[in-house]
Amino acid sequence: MTGTGLPLDGVRVVEMTHMVMGPTCGMILAQLGAEVIKVEPPVGDKTRSLGGMGTSFFPLFNRGKRSVVLDFAQAEDRETMHRLLESADVFLENFRDGQLEKQGLGSEELRCKHPHLIVAGHKGFLSGPYEHRPALDEVVQMMSGLAAMTGTRDKPQRVGSSANDIMGGMFGAIAILAALYEKRGGKRDGADIRIGLFENCLFLVAQHMVEYEMTGRKPRSMPEREHAWPIYDIFDTADGERIFIGVVTEGHWWSFCGEFALQEFADDPRLRNTTDRILARGRIIPRVAEVIKGWKIADLSEKLDALNIAYSPINRPEDLLQDPHVLRPGGLVQNFNADGEPFRVPALPVEWNGGNIGEGLNVPVLGADTESVRAELDKQNASSKNNAA
Repeated sequence: MTGTGLPLDGVRVVEMTHMVMGPTCGMILAQLGAEVIKVEPPVGDKTRSLGGMGTSFFPLFNRGKRSVVLDFAQAEDRETMHRLLESADVFLENFRDGQLEKQGLGSEELRCKHPHLIVAGHKGFLSGPYEHRPALDEVVQMMSGLAAMTGTRDKPQRVGSSANDIMGGMFGAIAILAALYEKRGGKRDGADIRIGLFENCLFLVAQHMVEYEMTGRKPRSMPEREHAWPIYDIFDTADGERIFIGVVTEGHWWSFCGEFALQEFADDPRLRNTTDRILARGRIIPRVAEVIKGWKIADLSEKLDALNIAYSPINRPEDLLQDPHVLRPGGLVQNFNADGEPFRVPALPVEWNGGNIGEGLNVPVLGADTESVRAELDKQNASSKNNAA
């Protein structure tokens, strides 16, 4: 499957993953132009049948892939899998250590049979004392301290999305791109890559770990944190909405005070610098809240925009389907579920030569590409034999 005009055109990826982290990696590679063949068992990826908060998992993270059904209880299908891997550049998996060995797809066997292959295993942990453990996004958020920083130690709170799973898939894609670049430089052998969900979350809290290393002070959680700016808060508006405002530069401070009739702060010699203002937040914030309460959110947003001061309404995800920036051309792309129904999704968050990526991707019907992929493999095999003769 070539001719996409995208940077990974001609790269074949075989994916045996489920849930979010591994499929995210494959989805990113597919959007960058790779041919991603998702190998599923006869009953299909279990994520296909999730409901509730998991309803979007399969369609969102499996767009743009081909679906091949193989039953590893059948010798023919095990052989097909190895033929598929022989034709591939990358193999993605996210099974617990030891499970793929039972299918003849362990790392040692793969390295022996397919030395060219880049194998990317998305795991709960990197190698070490915890490598045998299963992991979930929420588990690693609790382990890494992220939940205690988002909430508090007494009331830990996970981030409100599958942030670590998604970021783990991104790190998988980054590592795979590095391995593909290495091969492009003349290296013929593949690579053995391991991505850890826990270590991914550890990377997110590194700023707090290093803060403690450098200062000896325990970092405060987000609800308890020390403010680094005089105004960095959520306020109520006249029409019952809420807005976040961040006044973070010297210029912003003076323009904010001038535009919102806060001359008492601008003229106060005790508020000459940012440190002075942070120490005076106890009297600044109530007064600012009083002023903001007199503004409707639309007028306030227009004023802050003109002042180049950072602000945001307090949105929910569904609100973004009406946001003018999200609705700009290319901001949302239309894809199609396995039943043919369209759905909108944010484009890949990059622009490639001025354009957006991800329009018109299909979610595969279970096994829809099994026969066509088998036929392609047969054709490739026949071609190889003719060339050898």
